[in-house]
Amino acid sequence: MMIGEVAARTGLSTDTLRFYEKIGLIAPPLRNDAGRRIYGAEVLGWIGFLEQLNATGMKQADRVRYAELRQQGDCTLTERREMLEAHRAVVATRLALMEDTMALMDRKVAAYRAMEKKAKGN
Repeated sequence: MMIGEVAARTGLSTDTLRFYEKIGLIAPPLRNDAGRRIYGAEVLGWIGFLEQLNATGMKQADRVRYAELRQQGDCTLTERREMLEAHRAVVATRLALMEDTMALMDRKVAAYRAMEKKAKGN
């Protein structure tokens, strides 16, 4: 598939895809006779995974490192697993904080509703 289709299917711009290729997040795709990039369907899943890592706050340098390890093959399985485990622990801590924050916000909203109800009753 051409870069425009990958962009449309992933929501990323063609410039972002070229940048990802430049920094090593995605492997350089094959090129057709005209020199245009031809991506395999598997790139969609990989980009989706990268975007999920980004959404969890993984730093770009760490995503690049993970991509480099992935390109090296199975000899890096342990290191990749360890990277994901360490990042998962960070995400779990952030998630717990967010859950605590949501509970606090729920209590505050309930308190404001009660105060509004009481003020309307006067």
